[in-house]
Amino acid sequence: MREKSHGLVRMAAAGLLCVGLVGPGGAAAQEPPKVKIPEPGVPQIMTMEGRFVRAAYNNEGYAILGYRIANDSVGEPWMLLEIGFALRDRVPDYVMTRDALSLETPDGKTIPLATVLEFRQANLAALEARAKLQRDSINYFPPNAHSSCRIGFFSELASGAKAWDTVEFTDQQACLGRLYFQVPGGITYGQHWLNVKFANSLVRVPFRILTKEEYKLLDKNYKSIEKQVEDAFKPPKKK
Repeated sequence: MREKSHGLVRMAAAGLLCVGLVGPGGAAAQEPPKVKIPEPGVPQIMTMEGRFVRAAYNNEGYAILGYRIANDSVGEPWMLLEIGFALRDRVPDYVMTRDALSLETPDGKTIPLATVLEFRQANLAALEARAKLQRDSINYFPPNAHSSCRIGFFSELASGAKAWDTVEFTDQQACLGRLYFQVPGGITYGQHWLNVKFANSLVRVPFRILTKEEYKLLDKNYKSIEKQVEDAFKPPKKK
């Protein structure tokens, strides 16, 4: 992980991250677009590790997600997110339960993680097959997280693996898995949040389901936007 700061940064409502694209117009059409950071309501730092990879963290926990397949599933009732969680260095062991995770949609609704029964009854083999072909690396973790573990809240029937109700973390583990949410009315464009509860704090990972026009703007100006994000979260200069 490219560490931005060891302390907490309270994010401002206006800033730079590809979660609210604002394109230039008129004579300024050649200038790189500016983007706005939504207010998470909690102290945290955010990073942008790829066009469809977002991370957020505080002094207790770290969360990263890949959402390319979700961005390509507008109108569909199921959202699949590739996720990774880790504890920060020297944080006590933590047991995460299913109710620690939720999805917030653009209309302000909070959706709980699907149950294993709902997941299996939905028969999401086609969605999972698409995800195998359309995925981005989310292997960006704090340096203290050097051993792997599975986030097994879900498991494919054919895999033979068991689905768990809890996941145990130590500060040396980088844990990976998939989350599934059943979205009433289908996935829509706009700002979403993945809420991740750790023992003593909440991390909110923002991600935006992009329209075709927004994606074109992002794709064309990705390097410029990435630099804006890095500049926005540079540690303050010491006096």
